[in-house]
Amino acid sequence: MPEHNFTLVLSGPVNDRLDDLYDAGLDDAMIGEIDGVPYAEFDRDTPSFAEAVLSAVSDVEEVPDVRVLRVEPDDLVTAAEIAERLGRTRESVRLLIAGKRGAGDFPAPTSHLRHRTRLWRWSDVIAWDSGERQPDAELVAAVNAALELRVHAPTIASFGAISSLAGIRE
Repeated sequence: MPEHNFTLVLSGPVNDRLDDLYDAGLDDAMIGEIDGVPYAEFDRDTPSFAEAVLSAVSDVEEVPDVRVLRVEPDDLVTAAEIAERLGRTRESVRLLIAGKRGAGDFPAPTSHLRHRTRLWRWSDVIAWDSGERQPDAELVAAVNAALELRVHAPTIASFGAISSLAGIRE
């Protein structure tokens, strides 16, 4: 069975819950903390990347007061990260972004359009590079969007905006 490596960024009292996390099925994860942010780095043997990520999120969230904030490697990337992930130089990626190399159809940035350090969606970049959508990158983007929505849904709901944002008619 293939081994899938990924990291879940967590919130909650992780250091106080190491035994609980292990008992919940995280015997294939290294639990750590960087700058006060807890994480679980997995090497999970499952038939698919989707099954690995979704089962890990479920396992973590069996532990009271511990939640998953996002999956890494994240879908949002800088030009430097794009270069690293594609195995290109930063200059090569800069030229692709500027339309001075390639067909000139590099994906538009997702955020920080007017800033020097812009952000792109990795799922868009890898699809552009390979010529087809990549299910693992799409999964990370979708899971992170769902996790983010979970955090902000109560605020959005208080304005009655969820149904209008989703295009749902009541």
